[in-house]
Amino acid sequence: METESLEELNKLLAKVTYTSTVYHIHTGDLVNFLFEHHQAVFPIVIRQPTLPVLYDVGTDINDHVTVATKTFMRYKELKVLISSLRRYYKDMTLIVADDSFESEKITEDNVQQYIMPGGQGWFAGRNLAVSQVTTKYFLWVDDDFLFTDQTKIEALVEVMEAIPELDVVGGSVTGNQFYFSLLYEEGDELTGGCLHRKSNGKFNSIPNFPHCHMVNGVVNFFLARTDAVSRVRFDPKLKRVAHSEMFMDGLGTLMVASCGHVSIGHQPRSANADYAKFRHPAQSKMEYKKQLHFFKNHLKCILYG
Repeated sequence: METESLEELNKLLAKVTYTSTVYHIHTGDLVNFLFEHHQAVFPIVIRQPTLPVLYDVGTDINDHVTVATKTFMRYKELKVLISSLRRYYKDMTLIVADDSFESEKITEDNVQQYIMPGGQGWFAGRNLAVSQVTTKYFLWVDDDFLFTDQTKIEALVEVMEAIPELDVVGGSVTGNQFYFSLLYEEGDELTGGCLHRKSNGKFNSIPNFPHCHMVNGVVNFFLARTDAVSRVRFDPKLKRVAHSEMFMDGLGTLMVASCGHVSIGHQPRSANADYAKFRHPAQSKMEYKKQLHFFKNHLKCILYG
């Protein structure tokens, strides 16, 4: 493309189109234009358009949200949880991933119980439960939580709908939010980087929601976009010692906030000898988790503060 007229050149450039000759779904290119002593370089972003994933939001909160939990040898607590849920949301679906060694059938209405091989673990159960969610959002709760008049799921949905970029919004458990921030310092290829986990670390507040702040991780009571969390997943190698690891894997991918104006209760602890055998993992499990971090996330150190 040649011309001695700048005016004609501009007309020609206005009609230039770019077509990649090599198929790729996520790449880029540089286009160079030269005119006399002038040079212009244009970066080209090449992306395969993705199909939208839409959800039928129906007419009420039950069409927006599914409650999900994982249980292990705590059917007494699970039944109390279900009873409290029904007090406030009688028609909402509850999905239960159950890896108890001796399973007990739950026959409550709107409860989907998925029996797993015994002792498969915390994160494996989370993956199973979330994989069965068909609503736009899911609300994660522990099996010994207790719905109260402060457990306003609608208030969490309101935040998520107002801020479409958010993927996870945590609440508080008996008034405690337990949020944290993560600082990742990249290292070199040989030694890896460092991850700093700071309890109660938070960033800016969210406009129009003064009780909410941006964070990197939240407590076990949170509302999440089903498709966003499904992309990150919960590492099933972590069986007994796990929670913040999902947020670590989602750092830079998941947009997370913590809101103090929505709370859930916690049941009083009761004696359960069979469950207690597994409640406190051996030191070897803690060491394995560190080894997994160092290898999978290419870290040389994890600092907790």
